[in-house]
Amino acid sequence: MFTQAQIGALAQPTSSKIILFVLDGLGGLPKPETGKTELETARKPNFDKLAVKSICGLSEPVGAGITAGSAPGHTALFGYDPVAVNIGRGVLEAVGIDFPIEQDDVLARGNFCTVDKNGVITDRRAGRIATELNAELCKLLEMKIDDVQIITTPVKDHRFLICFRGPGLRDAVTDNDPQHENLMPTPVTAITAGAMKTANIANQFIERAKKILADKHPANMLLLRGFSRKPELLSMESIYKIKPAVVAAYPMYRGLARLVGMTNLPTGSTFADEIKTVKDHYNEFNFFFLHFKALDAAGEDGDFDRKVRFIEEVDKALPDLLSLKPDVLVVTGDHSTPAMLKGHSWHTVPTMIYGQYCRPDKCTGFSESGCLGGGLGIFPATQIMPLAMANALKLNKYGA
Repeated sequence: MFTQAQIGALAQPTSSKIILFVLDGLGGLPKPETGKTELETARKPNFDKLAVKSICGLSEPVGAGITAGSAPGHTALFGYDPVAVNIGRGVLEAVGIDFPIEQDDVLARGNFCTVDKNGVITDRRAGRIATELNAELCKLLEMKIDDVQIITTPVKDHRFLICFRGPGLRDAVTDNDPQHENLMPTPVTAITAGAMKTANIANQFIERAKKILADKHPANMLLLRGFSRKPELLSMESIYKIKPAVVAAYPMYRGLARLVGMTNLPTGSTFADEIKTVKDHYNEFNFFFLHFKALDAAGEDGDFDRKVRFIEEVDKALPDLLSLKPDVLVVTGDHSTPAMLKGHSWHTVPTMIYGQYCRPDKCTGFSESGCLGGGLGIFPATQIMPLAMANALKLNKYGA
């Protein structure tokens, strides 16, 4: 398999345009009552029609049997090795909201959550509290422990950013978020000896926060994950010779895109807003990362029918996106989020690549079962960028 650097050596600048449309958490599992997944259940004539004209397959975000987080899932879609480039969730939240990161900062993603009287997590998202309440709670949590300043900043709904700012901090610590309900938050532990200070400060903070939030039901506790520091990455522009932009309503995905050099295009909260933003800037860029979050949220909530409705909503808007006539349109997801599992899973992700020079297969509909018989087969998600580049005639020949 070609490395990103080798693909970059073949890349050539052209005016052709690529849209990478990521339906977050796209893949699902069959509902026992019907034997159909969310994609197979949804009425989606436009996706199905496009699949007939495309080459389809199932992409593997990280590796066989590995459940991908949002960061590695997207990292792979952008063509970076998701194992070698493991971007922490805290950093993603920070750059997504334009938080001013300093060199020694250790950052983490926070969730306000609900715990019962025994400290057992009953809702990891505290009922998805309003962002305004989140902001009020964040103000209560800012403090200093020893020589470490702790800054808490709201992101959206129940999610917030926490920054540990001080000397001698390292990010090699575990999360306190077990990522499942009916469990208790776990202590933060150091993975390396150099991270002992970070673990100690984080645990002191959590204990203080527990007392501060005790009477703030449903947000009466917090969970931290993705302790990380800002990495240095080569930009997609320098590797692929493209001018890339991101259109995403949710901050974390804007943050990830900015880390790889995409220009953030401010947009509204609806998918119609996102399409309008792409249209408004279509002549300025030749690569668009277009992100739609709602499927993932519905899957994590275990709401099969809501996920189906969102698929149908996007399907109705697809002709508006196609009216731009991109040279290549890739439709995929960063990982599967089956409502049956109420979380991310290891299952492969339906993927289709549409363009003038693609070789259509016999896939007659866009779904897990349909894409299983597609011409792309089961393949690593890191190959999506080279395939998109090739179909947009942006790659030179290899060898004599």
